[in-house]
Amino acid sequence: MESEYSADAFVAASSLRTSTYIYTSMATFWTYGYACSLHEEWTFLLQSRWTKIKGLYIVARYAPFLLFTGHLYMNFIPDGDPNKCQMLDNVCSCFSLISIICSESFFVLRTYALWNKNRFVLAAMLAAFLAVGAASAGLFFAFLDTAPFETSPIPGITGCYQPSGSIGFFLPFILLSVLQLGLISLTLIRALRTWRVSNNYLSAVLLKHNIFYYACGFLCSMMNVLASMLLHDAYKAMFQDFQFIILAILATDMHLHLWHKDRHQHSSNAVTLIPMS
Repeated sequence: MESEYSADAFVAASSLRTSTYIYTSMATFWTYGYACSLHEEWTFLLQSRWTKIKGLYIVARYAPFLLFTGHLYMNFIPDGDPNKCQMLDNVCSCFSLISIICSESFFVLRTYALWNKNRFVLAAMLAAFLAVGAASAGLFFAFLDTAPFETSPIPGITGCYQPSGSIGFFLPFILLSVLQLGLISLTLIRALRTWRVSNNYLSAVLLKHNIFYYACGFLCSMMNVLASMLLHDAYKAMFQDFQFIILAILATDMHLHLWHKDRHQHSSNAVTLIPMS
């Protein structure tokens, strides 16, 4: 007997189910990582001074929770309304933007510290950061309404997806990868200049963290560009928030690790060349 649903409907349903599995897995991973570092987390929150960096940490740390809440609700909506999906996706996109801005800000400040607070380097990084951020947000939200959401006609398949995309969905990731390449270049230049001069432990940690963070960010950006260009339905967007979550986890965990190391060195009367302030 001929099926009442087309092959495209089954492909779209499969993409929705895969996207739901990925978001559920990411939420589980984020919750597990938070539970494992709960003691260090609250030690930092209760004992560290209230500064702008601490505020940045709190926003970067807990924005993924709101992002997961929105997307999991959208993925499990029974008989979802496409207009409601559009509204929820706009809200989640704002949380994604906040998350990536906070995560990248950590490493802009770290690179600034590595360059001994060079104002010329800071001005160049901020100009590039603001230009990429404004262009990416403008492109993403400008093209968001051009690809309306749809729901699956197959019973039991919840959630909604955008069946088609545009350049606005992958161009922001290209701009982000260019920014990350520029920042990692500054980090490597500084590392080569201070390779034989500085024996400071925190300086070495900053260099390793920066390089690892930017390498992960660049690979995730390229993965999202390829997914947006080659995949369809819910498949093409399922790695976008994966990148934002991974970068938020890396940024906050690395800052938490660095704060505890700095605290341990101060308690041991060690000399620190890069103050956490």
